[in-house]
Amino acid sequence: MIQRHLATRIRDAATQMPVVSVTGPRQSGKTTLCRQLFPGYFYANLEDPETRSFALNDPRGFLAQGPNGMVIDEAQYAPLLFSYIQVLVDEQKQNGAFVLSGSQNFLLMERITQSLAGRVAIFYLLPLSFHELQPTDFATTSAWQLILNGGYPRIFDQGVDLNLFFSSYLQTYVERDLRQLIQVSDLQQFQLFTRLTAGRVGQLFNQSAIATEAGLSHPTVKKWFSLLETSFIAFTLPPYFRNFNKQLVKTPKVYFYDTGLACYLLGIRTVGELETHYARGALFENFVIVEALKSFYNRGIRMPLYFWRDRSGHEIDLLFDTGGHLHPFEIKSGQTIQPDFFHNLAFFAGISGLDTAETALIYGGDLQQARSQGKVVGWRGFPEYLASFPQIES
Repeated sequence: MIQRHLATRIRDAATQMPVVSVTGPRQSGKTTLCRQLFPGYFYANLEDPETRSFALNDPRGFLAQGPNGMVIDEAQYAPLLFSYIQVLVDEQKQNGAFVLSGSQNFLLMERITQSLAGRVAIFYLLPLSFHELQPTDFATTSAWQLILNGGYPRIFDQGVDLNLFFSSYLQTYVERDLRQLIQVSDLQQFQLFTRLTAGRVGQLFNQSAIATEAGLSHPTVKKWFSLLETSFIAFTLPPYFRNFNKQLVKTPKVYFYDTGLACYLLGIRTVGELETHYARGALFENFVIVEALKSFYNRGIRMPLYFWRDRSGHEIDLLFDTGGHLHPFEIKSGQTIQPDFFHNLAFFAGISGLDTAETALIYGGDLQQARSQGKVVGWRGFPEYLASFPQIES
């Protein structure tokens, strides 16, 4: 079994808080991790109709099944449970009494904020990171193979064919969640919308352009993208708004939580196709940004990530702010470092007052260097580089 880096944080939180919540995409390993960490807890999955009916119709009896602790999977399907859990944890004052997991972030968080605020530690488990795969038999020296595979554990643990996995994933999970959240008359049109969104990975999220191309209204595109967000399929990276006396782009950029799924939606089936695809650079950028998210989430850190772009075309691909100190990153898929890789970093350092030594280039090669133009970090060294910042250690 692949060891998840989030495990230590969850275990520690269960000694300090009465409720622990683990949310993330379907098939990201939430159930496996929770059952592994809390083997003596009673386990209930509300996907099962009978179990859900019990929870809905007799919440007290349902919760009484776990006097020594309870793991409740897909807890958002029984909203009334959260009020009963609140009463129980307030009465019993027992840390780690309940572990709640769910794959529909909006619904789960809505229930938590309504009933369990101040009583719950919240964690996000994304698909496997490169750092988690590195010490296993599934490690690869090819960034492109890693991007094509994505990080869903079943692909590695059970050797499932990529095309079979992603086809089934979209049909079984995305469409089912879609039906549960809203009524969509044409699932094929939603599939088209999802593929068009994947085609814009790493680009500004122009909802009007997608609406025109898909034959949808602008409100429909907005609503459907919110479904991709709440199901942990796609997300937007917001622009950094500090002005620096420049006119800035204020439209967010779009990315997918799993590059393997994005590749599948784009019709990319082999490493060779990926290496020559028009979205090659964007998918590499997506990979680096999601690795940053995973690195922070796996340490229980909520680090807001941004990009920065002005109207003249100067752009920083990834930016985060640690206590008022900016960390800019340029992301390039090329394996050979070119002088122009540092142009945007130098420009941003000039207008922000940063030393160029505080900027970093993340690229498709393996070198780790400190240059006068900025640090050079190969893609495999990026997780360790992030962990080296003392300002962001939790």
